[in-house]
Amino acid sequence: MKIDFVSDVSCPWCAIGLKSLEQALSHLPELQVELNFQPFELNPQMVPEGQEINEHLAQKYGAGPEQLANTREAIRQRGEALGFTFTMGARSRIYNTFDAHRLLHWAHTLGGSLQRDLKLALFTAYFTEGRNPGAHEVLLASAESVGLDRSAAEAVLASDAFTAEVREAEAFYQSQGISSVPAVIINDRHLISGGQPPEVFEQALRQIAATPA
Repeated sequence: MKIDFVSDVSCPWCAIGLKSLEQALSHLPELQVELNFQPFELNPQMVPEGQEINEHLAQKYGAGPEQLANTREAIRQRGEALGFTFTMGARSRIYNTFDAHRLLHWAHTLGGSLQRDLKLALFTAYFTEGRNPGAHEVLLASAESVGLDRSAAEAVLASDAFTAEVREAEAFYQSQGISSVPAVIINDRHLISGGQPPEVFEQALRQIAATPA
């Protein structure tokens, strides 16, 4: 089974979606799964220094302080139930994530679980530790923490490596109608949208696996 997980490292529901999907897959050991992470930028025009998070969310979604607080608490609780820590107050800014997607694409070319491990490390850096997932030092530390070669990662970031590949993938998924994330695409045919609970992913995966190709 091929699973394309379209997401951004600055999307809290993407972190929830990944942990939910992985929990569902842990209940389906019979499935042979190829999990690929595909790029999506929530804020492709974001300046390198980022934007204050409350200001950004108010501008983008019209959300007031009470609504933002309620949403953050709901996200924190969902994360806690899945074993992921959203540190309240840790994030103060929204950042550009394009270089993170380039590094994730590079990790994918190396095979194994490196791309998944880097993805989770970047989620942790941003949501748990409040660090900038667009800063090269944060990207390099995250890469090194999952066993990637720091010098090789530095070379990727210092160049325009994988820029064209990331842009092409982003354009492809937008052309397929993906406008929000996470978007979980099974076998290039079935779409599961949003940070669904594990049982929703599990039921959908069982149904898809039981359906003749």
